[in-house]
Amino acid sequence: MFNAVYHDKKVLITGHTGFKGSWLALWLARMGATVIGYALEPPTSPNHYQLLPIEVISVIGDIRNAERLKAVVAEHKPDIIFHLAAQPIVRLSYQKPVDTVASNVLGTVNLLEAVRESESVRAVVHVSSDKCYDNREWPWGYREIDAIGGHDPYSASKGCAELIINCWRRSYFNLQDYGKLHHTLLASCRAGNVIGGGDWAADRLIPDMMRAVQGHKKVVIRNPHAVRPWQHVLEPLRGYLLIGQMLLAGCTEYADAWNFGPSDDSALTVAQIVEKVKKYRPDMDCEFGAAGVQPHEAHILRLDCSKAIHKLNWRAVWNGEIAVERTAAWYAAYEASGLVRSLDDLRDYIADAKRERMSWAED
Repeated sequence: MFNAVYHDKKVLITGHTGFKGSWLALWLARMGATVIGYALEPPTSPNHYQLLPIEVISVIGDIRNAERLKAVVAEHKPDIIFHLAAQPIVRLSYQKPVDTVASNVLGTVNLLEAVRESESVRAVVHVSSDKCYDNREWPWGYREIDAIGGHDPYSASKGCAELIINCWRRSYFNLQDYGKLHHTLLASCRAGNVIGGGDWAADRLIPDMMRAVQGHKKVVIRNPHAVRPWQHVLEPLRGYLLIGQMLLAGCTEYADAWNFGPSDDSALTVAQIVEKVKKYRPDMDCEFGAAGVQPHEAHILRLDCSKAIHKLNWRAVWNGEIAVERTAAWYAAYEASGLVRSLDDLRDYIADAKRERMSWAED
């Protein structure tokens, strides 16, 4: 897969103990990469990372600790870094704005400075969010050239991180100087809302619903009419790996910002996702509308992925319906017997991509 570019490569994942990071570690390990992880302790119990049958050189550390991070990069000498470490929850950012900004903005600076001192790193893929855009509640998707910003501390911090990425790309990893003054390419990937098995984070729709089902409680749906670009977690991970492949190949035109999201028919309201989940978990009980004053959250958020479609031949392997089905089945299997279906999901995803003749999935 991916032209075997990750086989025998040293790959550092910051945030490997988180939801996305653990799925990415699984995929890279299955492709024969040496995976080094740098992150805090797993954020929940249970957690996806500790349930996976993979070997990772795991370093427990804080992205805000610049010297520790530099030491890890210097010791392990990765070829490529996927930077996922962040405080990822919108509602928590209202409670802990300083921690959110320190992790998401200064943590990104720390990572880039560690890369500047490294002679091994050839590529950095910064994992951002669709919430980095200055949300105007438009009905159409945001493009990579649209203004960044953010109402809540989380969104603002991701917008700031994008400014940092662009600044360091221009100042220290300038494309004009690639191969002359430096040997590192830097890209940023902005993904829509992801779902999939193994996420137990608070204040996320699917985990909240699964906890309610398992605890025989009613789940409260705060914003049923909010629109998000829902996709299975493997979809944006494939985008990150595609960009990483291009950067490792020295393709400077891919050292840029990229949106990875589903087609418009998977940009669904929260209420629509709830109804789809109920098809597979009919025992779920829910009510719409949270009591009291709630912090601001965006109502409409869509991504325009035309750039990835035209330059990367981007299209979803699994649509929204399949993503929900797979997610619900993952939690049901784990709840019933402790079975972790992540590797099965990955294998099936790749097999479906091969049937669709997607070039990245070729052996």
